[in-house]
Amino acid sequence: MDSAVLQQMLDQVFDHAVVYHGYTTYMRDYEVVVHVTADSRTGITPAHLRHLFRYCVEVRCETSLRPETWRVSLDDRLVDSVTGDGLDGFVWGVEWQMLYPGARLLAESEATRHWSKALGIDFHEVCIESGAHKLTLLFSELQVSELPAGYTPFVTDEPSQAG
Repeated sequence: MDSAVLQQMLDQVFDHAVVYHGYTTYMRDYEVVVHVTADSRTGITPAHLRHLFRYCVEVRCETSLRPETWRVSLDDRLVDSVTGDGLDGFVWGVEWQMLYPGARLLAESEATRHWSKALGIDFHEVCIESGAHKLTLLFSELQVSELPAGYTPFVTDEPSQAG
């Protein structure tokens, strides 16, 4: 996958909302679902875009919140937007995070070279930063698709691996 094309795909979701991230149900690929919107005057319909990081051999997820914010965000009422309304702390229950400062392709690294050589396909490393998390993904390909209304990340149309 061409690096310039990859970065362009990542730039298209800058400053939109991450609504889900995690491994797919079959546990090989990693998905980041982004809700993209535009000013209603543009006539552009909001959409959910699935960024499928294929052959994802490594994911690191770190908090981007300061310890002081965590300290005041431990109350379980903050995991629901209704019960968290008006409380001090990070309201986890809003169920989205702003994709800011955004996603960027990292320079080739020892890890990308190792996996490229081991599997015989190109690997890339991306850093995705949002309001509460910083993800670093090591993967081979990125596929972006628009999701149908009602999509849930826990249901897949992928064939079952069970035997």
